[in-house]
Amino acid sequence: MPGTLSFEDLKTAIAAGNIDTVLACIVDMQGRLMGKRFHAQHFIDSAYQETHCCNYLLATDLEMYTVEGYAATSWAGGYGDYVMKPDLSTLRPVPWLAGTALVLCDVLDHHTHAEVPHAPRAMLKQQIARLAELGLTAKMATELEFFLFEKSFDEIRKSGFRDLEPISGYNEDYHILQTTKEEAVMRPVRNHLFAAGIPIENTKGEAETGQEELNIKYAPALDCADFHTISKHAVKEIAWANGRAVSFLAKWRSDKVGSSSHIHQSIWNDRDENAFCDPSGDYGMSDTMRHYLAGLIKYAADYTYFLAPYINSYKRFQKGTFAPTKTVWSVDNRTAGFRLCGEGTKALRIECRIGGSDLNPYLALAAQMAAGIKGLQDKLDLAPPASGDVYEAKRAAEVPHTLRDARDALRKSKMLREAFGDAVIDHYARAAEWEIEAFDRAVTDYEVARGFERA
Repeated sequence: MPGTLSFEDLKTAIAAGNIDTVLACIVDMQGRLMGKRFHAQHFIDSAYQETHCCNYLLATDLEMYTVEGYAATSWAGGYGDYVMKPDLSTLRPVPWLAGTALVLCDVLDHHTHAEVPHAPRAMLKQQIARLAELGLTAKMATELEFFLFEKSFDEIRKSGFRDLEPISGYNEDYHILQTTKEEAVMRPVRNHLFAAGIPIENTKGEAETGQEELNIKYAPALDCADFHTISKHAVKEIAWANGRAVSFLAKWRSDKVGSSSHIHQSIWNDRDENAFCDPSGDYGMSDTMRHYLAGLIKYAADYTYFLAPYINSYKRFQKGTFAPTKTVWSVDNRTAGFRLCGEGTKALRIECRIGGSDLNPYLALAAQMAAGIKGLQDKLDLAPPASGDVYEAKRAAEVPHTLRDARDALRKSKMLREAFGDAVIDHYARAAEWEIEAFDRAVTDYEVARGFERA
């Protein structure tokens, strides 16, 4: 279910006057949609073949600052062009915007027309191809958690991001009364995304004031990442249209729980059977699942940067908040970094609970697939599951405590360098390094309040 408009459907809708704008978008390093709004007629006349963008789009930070130190592009290199190649299989209407359709684009080198290796979509496609060589495919689902606020983006920005008030006054986990009050935003989120071809399952209140969760049906890995990215973008636009703000920041306040993006995954064979399943195995797990999961766990620190890419991301990993602190697995236990779900059923899968709502899904899925593939190749042994309160497990390996720790693990990872190439890993290590450099220069409200008088 990758898209709901064929190119011929688009032509027909344009001729009928139903569509006049086509959004052609790439996915940047942060997982955001970047691109152009085409007059629809021009798109079907020529731009559907290719268009162009500045190559700094895969070398900036959240502020769109032109960060120095990247080998792929720079001021010295003149910041040339990339080719944006529309993937017409992703064409879909954008029901929350009048007369609009959207297509995702792959990012190509301007001279060779080869895919740019550090482009998020290309990185995921590379790991999908590696898994296919083993006769396997990955099916995945990501959960999107976020906070919904009373005021609009503009009001909050003009206030200096102070006095933030969530839309509810109490924990709304599974709470029907409170979420009824939020339906002016959440109902169009569900319905518009479904009309856009995103297989929405449900929304629910999460375990904090004003916290929401959007669940999308599992899908092949690339579709999963596309669905996640489009949905996250849509939630922001639909909230904005209703005078509200949403935030996918992993931890927006110290005394509130963070927002996650749990990743559910299973591996399927060429007979479209769940290769994780073996009724004779412990918990119904096959050897394939045991090796894959062992890879996820062994290399968890290596790829944590792709699950937690900012300084703020690491504020979420706190005991007793449902955010994990240990990289072990357990059976249906939400205190572990990896949770076995669907024990003994055909829906058997592993849930990685480490990722925050600020992750880029293409990078997160690709890195996890690379770790799982390494586990399969090396036939890694899986340790017994942890039990009880994993926060208290003294000997369990821990999630990296800071972005510095995650950057160091990323930079040193032989597994990731083999899977993606040195240039790609060096590119993202520089992105992590820049986040650290930028934060190290900042003077925070905490420092001023703590030391202004008393230091």
